[in-house]
This record gives sequence, structure tokens and C-alpha cells, in this order.
Amino acid sequence: MRKLICFFILAGVINIYAQNNEDKEVVKRVADYVLNHTEFTFADASGKVYTSTKDIPEGVEVKFTSPFEEWHYTMGVLNMSMVNLSNFLNEDKYFDFAARHIAFGMDNYKFFQKRFKNDGHHSRFPFGQLWTMEELDDFGAVGASMIDISQKVKREDYKEYILNGAKRISEGQVRLKDRTLVRHFPHEMTLWADDLYMSVPFLVRLAQFTGEKKYMDDAILQVKNFIKYLWNAEKGIYYHCYYSDLERNGVAHWGRCNGWVMMAKVHLLNHMADDHPEKVNIIKDLERQILGIAKYQNGDGLWHQLLDKTDSYTESSCSAMFVYGIARAVNQGWIDKRYASVALNGWAGLKKLKITEDGQVKDICVGTGIQDNLVFYYQRPARTNEKHGIGAVIDAGIEVIKLKQSLKR
Repeated sequence: MRKLICFFILAGVINIYAQNNEDKEVVKRVADYVLNHTEFTFADASGKVYTSTKDIPEGVEVKFTSPFEEWHYTMGVLNMSMVNLSNFLNEDKYFDFAARHIAFGMDNYKFFQKRFKNDGHHSRFPFGQLWTMEELDDFGAVGASMIDISQKVKREDYKEYILNGAKRISEGQVRLKDRTLVRHFPHEMTLWADDLYMSVPFLVRLAQFTGEKKYMDDAILQVKNFIKYLWNAEKGIYYHCYYSDLERNGVAHWGRCNGWVMMAKVHLLNHMADDHPEKVNIIKDLERQILGIAKYQNGDGLWHQLLDKTDSYTESSCSAMFVYGIARAVNQGWIDKRYASVALNGWAGLKKLKITEDGQVKDICVGTGIQDNLVFYYQRPARTNEKHGIGAVIDAGIEVIKLKQSLKR
């Protein structure tokens, strides 16, 4: 009998090890696909490639040769996940990718700034975002990743960019009277759920980078205020937006915006001291959101583009964000281990249905604005390798591997 028990224990350990090894390979394939499809070069309409802006002739229009080169908030998410993966696997190539992305942008932006100085940054997307800070998604997530990179790579222009971002978010970004961060478009003083992520990860890192408590206080304030304006207590999920002029919410419970909110809370908790008086309240709210989200998980372990509309497609970025948030919360001991199955089922669904053998991620919703009709959200295209989901998939995989390791103890 004793030998039989030992056999089953050993078999279980071997099975868990095999699963973790498989998960690790899946995460590496996703990250390596990005590395293998990013050259950090420019190309003109004829396909000629330029390795440096110094080589681009006057009047020749160019584009990034890969979307993974763009100075875009999604790349901030991806960069931070690459740093996490580098630390987790102790493999420098993932950190080096993130560091190279930041250097590529900072080394080349002046060329485009000079060329397009009289054009608005949105009309020259994606180049304009290299130097402007008109909206939070121009600099918040990328700035957060730059702070992570700057712990190893010291450059004065990085410090200048970070501090300019700090000034912009504290003094220049439009806010409501209660200091909630909002946007000018598509209507004046509109609150987007997305902006909790475009602000909080940057703010909490600014608190560390500068040693100034005011940035942590601002991050906590944003979380509280976004909850106040966007939480639907009846459904247990968030609205995508709030129109301050109409004093009402929009109509959509969009999947990814709920993911941005959850990830923002996790980033906040990651950087809060254990004895911070607000930490217990943030954890309680995260748990409330996790309970709400769990009710909308489908039989494959995934979530829909519109969380409460099962006839909308299953969407990979929000599914990965929820897996990451839940797994991280369990791993950190913020919530009970009984929630682990939600994350594990979500990861299983992503592996089975959304991640290909060569590391591509399917069914990621493209960038999405706000509209007051659900058809807009139903009809947003879902693409393979869309930047909006890759970083979340990597982070989700890392946390699930840690979660499986902790559960076997």
C-alpha cells in the first residue's frame, strides 16, 4: 500500500512538472514569435529597408517594419511583460528586447519630430506618439516600461522623458473636479475605463522613481474614482465609459476595458507596502471584481468581447488579463486559493483555442474607442498577433506557472 501511495504521489509530481514545462514552452513561443518578427528598422513604399533614420532620404515616406516597433501603449504592456519573463526565466534576451524598443524610439524620435513638426500627432500616427503627450495612452504605459528599463539602463533622456510624463499627468492632463483623469474626446471630459491602466502603472512606478508619495496617492485616488463612476453593482462588471456632461455611463461592458481595470489594480497592489492603510480596501475591491468576472467565464474558460453578451466572440486579450489578475492575486495571497480554478481554466482555454503551435495569439480585438451602441463593439475586428493582447498572454502564463507550482505544495 505504501509503495502504491508513493507511486501516485510521484506520478502527480511528474504530471505537474510536465504541465509547467509545457506552459513555459508556450509562453516562450509567444515571446519568441515577437522577437523573431521585430527588426527595429524602417521601410519605404518600395520595400527598401533603412536601419537608421540617418539613411532615409528627404521626402521619402517610411513606416515601421513591424508593429512591435511602434511607440504605443500596447508596447509598454509588452515591454513590462518581457522584463517579467526575463526575470522569471533568467534569460536576458527578453529584457534586451524591451530595452532595445525603448532605445529605438528615443534614438529616432527627433527625426520624425522635425519632419512632422507642423502636423498633429494623430494625423501622423504612429510617429507622433514618439514625442507628444496629449493623452495618457501616448506615454503612460510606455513611460512605466521605461522606468522598469531604467533600473538597468541609465540614460539622461530616459529620465527627462519620465519626468516630463510626471509633469503632464499631474499638471497637464484634463481631470474632473474630483481629480479623476478624463479625455477631451469623443466628448469633453469623458472617462474611459482604459485610462486606469494608462495611468496607475506609471504613477506607482513614479512614486518609486522619484521617492514622492503624491504619485502613489494619485494612483489610489484614480482606482477609487474609476470604481465610483464605472462599476455596475448589479452585473458585477464595469462599464466602458462615463459621460460627465450627461452624468451617465455608456452602454457597453467591454471585455478588455474590464481587463485594463483589473490589471491596473494588480499593478497598484504590486507596489503598495503591506502596511499601507488602503491596501486591504484595494484587495477587497479586486476580489469583488474577480467574483463578478468569474460569472461570465464560458465553458471553454474564456470571456467574450462583450462580457454579458454570449453571442459576441470570445476575445483573447481580456481573457489573458483576467487569468493574469486572478492568478497573481492568488499567488500573492490577496485572495483565497479557491479562486485558482478560474485562472487555470482560463489559461487552458487560451492554450487550446487561442495560441498556435508557433506562438501566435488569435482573436485579439483591435484598438477600440467608445460608442453608445453595442453593434460597434460586436463588429470590432479580432486579429492574430494584435499588439493589444500579447503582453497580457505572457504575464498570464508566468503567473499560471507560479500558481501551479504553489498548488502542488
